[in-house]
Amino acid sequence: MFVNGKEMNIESGITVDDLINKLNIDKDKIVVEVNFEIIRKEEYCDRILVDSDKIEIIAFVGGG
Repeated sequence: MFVNGKEMNIESGITVDDLINKLNIDKDKIVVEVNFEIIRKEEYCDRILVDSDKIEIIAFVGGG
């Protein structure tokens, strides 16, 4: 499984929500894309990931 362009050894069959928790990321400040498809936050618990998935996690950064 690739996360943000890096191959990671994460077991297949976990949900997007499981992945976010495993990576200790605040899900309120990110957008998740799986295979070029943006996943709605309401679907994080339902979307199952497989080994061939390419995941991008984009974090919002405030600034001025």
